[in-house]
Amino acid sequence: MTCVMCSRAVTSAVSKMPGVYSTHVNLVSETADVLFNPEVVTIEDVGERINNIGYEYMGIHDNSSINNDVIEKKHEENQKRKLYRIVVGFFFSAILMILMFGNFNLGPNASYIMLAISILPFIYVSYPILKSGLTSIRHKNLNMDVMYSLGISVSFLASLISTFGLLGTNEFMLYDTSIMLGSFLMLGKYLEDRAKGKTSDSIKKLVQLKATEATVEKYIENKVIQEKMPINEVLKGNIIIVKPGEKIPLDGKIIDGNSYVDESLVTGESKPIHKEVGSNVIGGSINKEGTFKFKVTNTSEKTVLSQIISMVQEAQNSSPPIQKLADKIIKYFIPAILLIALVSFIVWYVIFRQAFLFSLSIFISVVVVACPCALGLAIPTALTVGVGLAAKYGILIKDGETLEVSDKINHVLLDKTGTITVGQPTLSTIINYSEKSDDEILCIVRSIEQFSQHPISSALFNNEDKQGYELYDVDNFENITGKGVIGSIDDIQYYVGNKKLMNTYDIDLPGSILEDLEKEELDLKTSVILADENNILAIISVEDKIKENSINAIETLHSMDIETSMVSGDNRNTCEKIAEKVGISNVVSEVLPQGKLDYVKQLQNENKIVSFIGDGINDAPSLTKSDVGVAMGTGTDVAIESGDVILINGDLLNAVASIQISRKTMSRVKLNLFWAFAYNIILIPVAAGILIPFNIFFRPEFSAFAMALSSVTIITLSLLLKGYVPEILKDE
Repeated sequence: MTCVMCSRAVTSAVSKMPGVYSTHVNLVSETADVLFNPEVVTIEDVGERINNIGYEYMGIHDNSSINNDVIEKKHEENQKRKLYRIVVGFFFSAILMILMFGNFNLGPNASYIMLAISILPFIYVSYPILKSGLTSIRHKNLNMDVMYSLGISVSFLASLISTFGLLGTNEFMLYDTSIMLGSFLMLGKYLEDRAKGKTSDSIKKLVQLKATEATVEKYIENKVIQEKMPINEVLKGNIIIVKPGEKIPLDGKIIDGNSYVDESLVTGESKPIHKEVGSNVIGGSINKEGTFKFKVTNTSEKTVLSQIISMVQEAQNSSPPIQKLADKIIKYFIPAILLIALVSFIVWYVIFRQAFLFSLSIFISVVVVACPCALGLAIPTALTVGVGLAAKYGILIKDGETLEVSDKINHVLLDKTGTITVGQPTLSTIINYSEKSDDEILCIVRSIEQFSQHPISSALFNNEDKQGYELYDVDNFENITGKGVIGSIDDIQYYVGNKKLMNTYDIDLPGSILEDLEKEELDLKTSVILADENNILAIISVEDKIKENSINAIETLHSMDIETSMVSGDNRNTCEKIAEKVGISNVVSEVLPQGKLDYVKQLQNENKIVSFIGDGINDAPSLTKSDVGVAMGTGTDVAIESGDVILINGDLLNAVASIQISRKTMSRVKLNLFWAFAYNIILIPVAAGILIPFNIFFRPEFSAFAMALSSVTIITLSLLLKGYVPEILKDE
């Protein structure tokens, strides 16, 4: 495909097939997403339809590296054929130019000799363009190959007619121009294909991360054996052995051994992470040193890596709203250029009474130099590179519209727990008012809390397995929603919870204990009170630490003129203290999910472009309603599904990096559009002869070269985006 008219032709042809529900064609990756009913139409039917309208169906592009290798080889063969045509074209056009301008006397049969030299090279070089152009005309698709075919065939046919004296002379020679024109056009296609291929390197690298085999441990006849298996045959629950230096083939949980694992290419985390029994591992990451076994939890397309690849592909195939403007312009572009070329020919031939050869060259120059390819490539190439760049840092952007909206964000709302803080509180302090030992106090609280699903329960065990502790037997356990839990140990009733629970059961809270509670809150701790039927026994506090990068991330947002607010369901004291530490002045605390959602709506009503960053189920409504929802990949599945941007490693720095990448990508889109328009606005009048009074004549060959240069310039500008490092990650 050469321009947006090609992608439109494929979209239109496939969409009209019975059983096809939707079609989206990506000009840059030259792939199509087709949703169809397999009982009505097959993928082979779709492929045949694409072949029939003049394009080549190359197979199914999926996340299988084997299948994609076959497609890659076909691309390489196509590129080689283009290169051969370029070499042959320039060689023979050089010979023709030497014969024409080198004072060689070829006698009265000079025109026939020129025809004999040029006929076969012309057919060889121009065949793909002419074939594509004719097929497009047959299917009423006015694309750039039609324009190129027009330019090439007009110059060659005019020369052919002149050779046989049908123009009144046999000195009308454009054979060299015809072949050189074809050669430059082929060179443009060759360079464009090479550059386009590089824009989607991110997907190729992700696909290459996939292992093809896994070492599976099996029990056969009471013997343990290890067997190499293709990963597609590995089942959920199988035990996999990973040795030092090997790729981890699938997702799973370690059941034996430990090691450091490099997850940088999957999550963007630069440092190897220590993994031990109970740790999750991600398929595609690299085992650095130890040997371990893990139980498979996700296979095939359900692995994290497969989902990342799918998400990046979908994002690259999407279009930002600004694409609609470019599409509208391109729709009228080619007819307008044909009109300008025809008017230019008439003006020079009829009004200025110039030679037919000269006027025809003007016509060809205009037809060839005007190219909507650059305009068609300006947005998708930058988008493809931008989305791939984000994926490199573990930032998954769901679609092109998110990139465009992220560029305009001016207010960021941050959830507290799991976003600004680590989100995994651990046991911090015990203030003991009883005669029992701290260990006994802790044992009583843990014995009762082991039946609770509240996050504080896990924190009391320091997030370790509750089964690993010696605990008392508990009777009459009861969960009091929003207040705490109660239970009996050795016929003594215990209460574990907040002030509301104590008030409910008329347990007196002395002023000194309330002061201790407030002090713990101001120290950013969350506390529970332990009491028996008569007295307060202790205050037990858990602490959630602020993430290492939260302060830096929020400072950077402020330096980018973006306002911030903390929105949390936690108590006011803790929220305000944490907000003060990280530099946020606007705090909305003690709110339910509806309260968070209402605050998002309130800011949007004030014409703010709002991004919400969160990780919990209670954040899902706000993530969905905000202009750009940023979900922590370490959070819940619901939050991830609701987000427009997913941060795989849950680092707040990456939330800022996603905005910086969006801004850079959109600035590159605007630069590309500028150059795409600039080439046409400057060169079309030049090709039409506006500089001829100054003795500057733009030959058709120059037009072909300029056409190629415009597309290559746009793609090169997009490729330069690959070297961009978000400012906030430069020191990481």
